[in-house]
Amino acid sequence: MPQMPKVELYAAIRRDHRGGMSMRELERKHGVTWRTVRKALDSFWPEPRKKLPPRATTLDPYKAVIDEILRADLNAPRKQRHTVTRIFHRLVEEHGADVSYGVVRYYVASRKPEILVESGKAPLEAFVPQTHLPGHEAEVDFGDVTVRLAGELVTCYLFSFRLSYSGKAVHRVFASCGQEAFFEGHVHALRTLGGVPRTKVRYDNLKAAVARVLGQSRGRVEADRWIAFRSHFGIESFYCRPGIEGAHEKGGVEGMIGYFRRNHFVPVPEVSSLAELNEMVERWDRQDDARRIGSRPKTVAEYFALEQPLLMPLPEEPFETGRLFTPRVDRYGQIPVRTNRYSVPIRLIGKRVRVVLHASHLVVYDQNVEVARHERLIAKGAVRLDLDHYLEVLVRKPGAFPGSTALEQARSAGRFTPVHDAWWDQARKIHGERDGTRALIEVLLLGRHLPHEHVVAGLAAALRAGAMTADAVALEARKAAQTETEPIPAAGQLASGKAPATVTSLHEWRLAHLPADTRPLPSVTPYDQLLRRRRTSGGDHREGEAQ
Repeated sequence: MPQMPKVELYAAIRRDHRGGMSMRELERKHGVTWRTVRKALDSFWPEPRKKLPPRATTLDPYKAVIDEILRADLNAPRKQRHTVTRIFHRLVEEHGADVSYGVVRYYVASRKPEILVESGKAPLEAFVPQTHLPGHEAEVDFGDVTVRLAGELVTCYLFSFRLSYSGKAVHRVFASCGQEAFFEGHVHALRTLGGVPRTKVRYDNLKAAVARVLGQSRGRVEADRWIAFRSHFGIESFYCRPGIEGAHEKGGVEGMIGYFRRNHFVPVPEVSSLAELNEMVERWDRQDDARRIGSRPKTVAEYFALEQPLLMPLPEEPFETGRLFTPRVDRYGQIPVRTNRYSVPIRLIGKRVRVVLHASHLVVYDQNVEVARHERLIAKGAVRLDLDHYLEVLVRKPGAFPGSTALEQARSAGRFTPVHDAWWDQARKIHGERDGTRALIEVLLLGRHLPHEHVVAGLAAALRAGAMTADAVALEARKAAQTETEPIPAAGQLASGKAPATVTSLHEWRLAHLPADTRPLPSVTPYDQLLRRRRTSGGDHREGEAQ
């Protein structure tokens, strides 16, 4: 049976006593001594429990010495004050103290703030309520969230942009919290809000914006690209104090990130891509517009309707949020970007290419022509390879195809399907290992001109027909593409057997699909005219001879 709180015990004893129970009966019923019964009858409120005196320690004889050292430090130069280690060594060397370093450290940590308050030099911490004008201020911050992405538990970063007056917040999840994500989060938020705050946006001292903090002042050396970005959008930045001491200066967005994480990321969301997750985040943002913050009389959406017309308009020109790199392609057809590596077409080996790194993807250019596009990797030291980039060299080296890393990644991504494997197995049985693999590579090259799903359909049709050639797959893939654009034959045509026959030769298929010949039929009329002219000239000559 759980023990009854002392206040309830006293109340029960007094109630039973008023009912006529004696002192001895009260003791037996409640299992207490006569002294407790006497105290309950004398006072309805239990007396406070007496605190035990502090236990003596080996440091007690030296506490006065430590206090004197800490008081002397109040007037000493800042760089020549005692550390805990120095205090410990002085106690051992000058006073012969037999104490441990941990005991000294614990006492100094608790006693030093008390001495500072006793001297009157401790700063007074107080919070002043603030009123935010509509359309004038906002707060920005990042928060980490855990997501099960494509079956793997990863840590991502939640960008939050919150208007101070209405509490309207816009969120976005990124793979990193670098400068690219910082810029793209701003662009998405400002477009969603439809404008820019007029006075200031509060930030902490994140590296994407601040290159160096100047002492304890509000001065900051800002990153060059950040200066250009906020100048483009007309953002006035305000930086909070470093560390936990400045968190309350943007408490609105700090609390918003915690609220959003607790209410929408619990349980841990499971998604296949960050794009899918951000669609969910946008939906959650719209749901949060209907909530009321604290005891405010209106919802977030109602306050935002008043605030939105007061925001500054957005500039018409876009801003390139991606970061530019110019790596050189190595002999493996890969380029290093940050801590990861990505593939490019092998024809670019040895050349420098231009890479624009965005928060969720990167684009590779060769002389302003896009040659590769990859989803950005989250883990460090990872490699992302595109099988299509290696097909030219694999045609010449088909033996390297089965064990290639690009093939394994294509299988994991679902680009190399079981249909590919089945067709490949049959092609190797018929044509041999080398020629069968080379035929499959030629089929994969079709993906540069035909959609992936049409190539898969062509492989399945060719496999059913037993046609293990790239021409047959190309024929069936084009037929699959035509079924999406050409009208379906009428039911009567199919019933009467007038449906087009299956073409098993790519050459015959091409002949059957030649464009209509609109040229006029040939005529022999010009030749007839030449014959008449010759007959006439020949008759004149014979008449001359007769004369």
